[in-house]
Amino acid sequence: MIYFFVVAAVILLDQLVKYAVFSGMSAGESIPVIEDIFHITYVQNRGAAFSMWEQQWLVLIVIPLLAIGAGLVLMFMKRNKWSRPMLVAIAFICGGGLGNLIDRISRGFVVDMFDCRFFPLFDFPVFNVADIFICIGCGLLLLDVIVLEGKREEKNGRMQR
Repeated sequence: MIYFFVVAAVILLDQLVKYAVFSGMSAGESIPVIEDIFHITYVQNRGAAFSMWEQQWLVLIVIPLLAIGAGLVLMFMKRNKWSRPMLVAIAFICGGGLGNLIDRISRGFVVDMFDCRFFPLFDFPVFNVADIFICIGCGLLLLDVIVLEGKREEKNGRMQR
């Protein structure tokens, strides 16, 4: 059950940071933290990743809701079978997804604020706390599937011999 607390903690942290930006800044306002490298910039993202699919409610609300629901159900059903990194990964992805979904349903857009400007050849998108947890969760998921699962299989193969 600890993983559901992780989901709740991700949502809470995400919503607190978004509330601070939403209530304290105007859309488009930017505060330099490190000039020309990192800014807090209030952006209203009305689409999905990189502002794709604006106004596509099926893609932006229904499909993520179904995927997050499936993730939460699987996390509960497989809590004793899946590895800790896998369960944390699913908790991070679901928490981040729900954080963004709360924005999309309640405001009609997702609040983004972290503006990295240290990639001179690439216009890096502004992102938020939920996005960070989704990316970390995806990284943990890949780590578990590609690296750790192979090691578990190798260990089990040696134990059966």
